[in-house]
Amino acid sequence: MQIGIDSFAATIPDPVSWFAQSAAGRMHDLIEEIVLADQAGLDVFGIGEHHRREYLDSAPAVILAAAASRTRRIRLTSAVKVLSADDPVRVFQDFATLDLISQGRAEMVVGRGSFIESYPLFGLDLEDYDTLFTEKLDLLLKIRASEHVTWSGQHRPALTGQGVYPRPLQAELPIWIGVGGTPASFVRAGTLGLPLMVAIIGGEPHRFRPLIDLYREAGRRAGHAPEKLRVGIHSLGFVADTTKQAADQFYPGYAKSFSDIGKERSWAPVTRGQFDAVRGPKGALLVGDPDMVAEKILYVNEALGGISRLTFQMSVATLPHAQVVRAIELLGSRVLPLVQRVVAITEHP
Repeated sequence: MQIGIDSFAATIPDPVSWFAQSAAGRMHDLIEEIVLADQAGLDVFGIGEHHRREYLDSAPAVILAAAASRTRRIRLTSAVKVLSADDPVRVFQDFATLDLISQGRAEMVVGRGSFIESYPLFGLDLEDYDTLFTEKLDLLLKIRASEHVTWSGQHRPALTGQGVYPRPLQAELPIWIGVGGTPASFVRAGTLGLPLMVAIIGGEPHRFRPLIDLYREAGRRAGHAPEKLRVGIHSLGFVADTTKQAADQFYPGYAKSFSDIGKERSWAPVTRGQFDAVRGPKGALLVGDPDMVAEKILYVNEALGGISRLTFQMSVATLPHAQVVRAIELLGSRVLPLVQRVVAITEHP
C-alpha cells in the first residue's frame, strides 16, 4: 500500500494565534514539505485545485513542477484536477510536461471538484456540471491513447487529427478518477478501468464498501483485470507524538475550516464532541499517534476490501509548518513501515 499526502496550500489564519502567513511564505513551506515527504520515503504528494481566496492551489501542475526539480522518487499528482473547468488538451500538456521534468513521476486525479467557483470564472454553465466532465474525460483519455486525435463534442471545438505535445515519459500517464459518494461516478470509473480515488472526509469509511464493490463489479463486467481496478482513499488526518497532542493540534483548524464551509452549505458548526467521535476507531479521521493511525489505516484497508493508496489531507487544519514537518517525519519513519509490514504479511503469509 502506498501512503502519501495531499495539500490545498491553505492560507487560512491560524485559529489559535490568528497568525496569517504570506502567500509567498506558505508556498515556500509547501515545497519544503514535498521535499521532506520525498526524503521521508512517502510514496505520493498531491496538490488540489481551488479558485478561492483561502487556497493557493489554482495551478497545481506549476507547484508540482517546482517540487519535481527538488525531489527524486516521490510521485506527484493532482488531488483533484477540476477537469470540468479546463481544456483537456492543456491539462494533458501540463502533466506530460511535469512527467518529463520529474523523469516519469507524474499522475493525475481528475474530478468535478467540491466547489463551484471555477464554473463562472471560466464562463461555464453549472447546469452542464455532468456533461462537461463526461465529455472532457473522454477527450483526455483519447489524447493519452493517441498522439493525433480526432474528436468532437458539445463543449469544445473539434479536433481533426492534430497532434498533442509533448508526450509524457511514461508509456501511459496514470489518470485516476476522484469521486465523492455518487454511485454513477463509481460505475463510470470501473467501466473505464481507471483507478479510483475516494474522498472520505466524514462518517465511517466502511459505509463506502458497497460503492467500491459497485466499482469493482462494473470493472469486471467491462472486462478489466482486477489488478487494474486500484482504489485509493483521500482522508483527513494528522500524526503527532501522542494522540492527545495530535487531536489538540488538529482540532482548532479543522473546526474553523468546516464551520466556515458550513456557513455556505447550511451545516451546523463543528463541535469537539463531533470531532472526537469521527476520530474514533471506526470514524473517518486519521488523527493520533503513529501506532493508532497505522492501526486505523489497516482497519480501513480491511473494511474496504483492500486499498492501493491512502493520502493524508492535513492542510485543512492550517497547521504550523513545524507541526506538519513532524507529522511527515512520523508518517515516513513509523506509520509507513508498520502498515507495509502488516499488509505484506497479510498478502504473502
